[in-house]
Amino acid sequence: MPIASVNPATGEKLKEFPAFSDSEIEKRLKLAERAFAHHRRRPFAKRAELMMATASLLEQEKDELARTITLEMGKLFRAAQDEIVKCARGCRFYAENSERFLEDEAAQTSAARSYVRYQPLGPVLAIMPWNFPFWQVFRFAAPALMAGNVGLLKHAANVPQCALAIENVLCRAGFEEGVFQTLLIEANQVEKLIVDPRVKAVTLTGSEKAGSEVGSAAARQIKKSVLELGGSDAFIVMPSADFEGALSTAVKARTINSGQSCIAAKRFFVADKIYDDFLRQFVERMRALKIGDPLDETTELGPLATEQILEGVHEQVQKSIAAGAKLLTGGNRVYGPGFFYEPTVLINVPRESPAYSEEVFGPVASVFRVRDAAEAIEMANDTIFGLGASAWTNDPAEQEL
Repeated sequence: MPIASVNPATGEKLKEFPAFSDSEIEKRLKLAERAFAHHRRRPFAKRAELMMATASLLEQEKDELARTITLEMGKLFRAAQDEIVKCARGCRFYAENSERFLEDEAAQTSAARSYVRYQPLGPVLAIMPWNFPFWQVFRFAAPALMAGNVGLLKHAANVPQCALAIENVLCRAGFEEGVFQTLLIEANQVEKLIVDPRVKAVTLTGSEKAGSEVGSAAARQIKKSVLELGGSDAFIVMPSADFEGALSTAVKARTINSGQSCIAAKRFFVADKIYDDFLRQFVERMRALKIGDPLDETTELGPLATEQILEGVHEQVQKSIAAGAKLLTGGNRVYGPGFFYEPTVLINVPRESPAYSEEVFGPVASVFRVRDAAEAIEMANDTIFGLGASAWTNDPAEQEL
């Protein structure tokens, strides 16, 4: 089946790419093996030179690459520019520090000399998500390549142009053919790659389901794996907090990247004393966000990345309302082309509803009234997710909790 690139702001198909055949995948694996044999011997200074060249290319072509992100997954253009800049910073950081990070470490033993030495593993398979299509890749690729490994990227199916652009940047920076390759493959081709003995490790950022499948496949082969999965972060606001700072950050935290961030705030726990005022202003600001073309610099909320994601978010909202949650604003698809969803605020969210127990990957906030910090922490911890959280308070006793 072809891998399609679709503009989420319009629904227009931009381009299609044929998925790699088994023979093409085999060709890429052989190339990765050959490239690793050379790249692992490359001195740190040379690796750093190539990584610095990569950073320079990213900075020089920031606008063009950001436009690819925006057209392919709907991120606001200025946010896409920031993402490219962040990738360049990451490349420079690892170029400057990797040799020090990987120095031999002395070990105390009864032998005359003992030390720990870090060696590259080989080809590393990265299964990466679409929500930060450049950064998610570079935060793996920069350290992996600086350590002497080579990379195989299976990117999300909706961002093939971003995936190919990343490979192109690294190649033009001077990394030899095979050091970093984008594999245009379907999900059902991934396990065969994981179990291939030439692939030495796997890393995934994605859903719990995908992480479970990839982690299990890697474990059966006794292969190293790194998994970063979903999140449903808590945002706690106490009476002593900087009210305006907490309020403005809450809106940004729930709508950044159109709400499509694993580590974004999704559940808001507000102290009873300030709850009514906070909720009223939060709803007003969510409702006032300008929805539109992500290339327009005045737009504040862009589309969701795919129609499937849009439908999934709407289903979670409707099921939560059916379970007893109260809708204060939003709750609908924006009429017209593209995959836009209204900024949505729910209260009285029952424990058995999706908005309480699942990650909602869109601009949907669940707001809870709490008596005090202790109850807020108890409710915040009533989840399977543990990626991050924030607490807004100036009370030293609450800060110690």
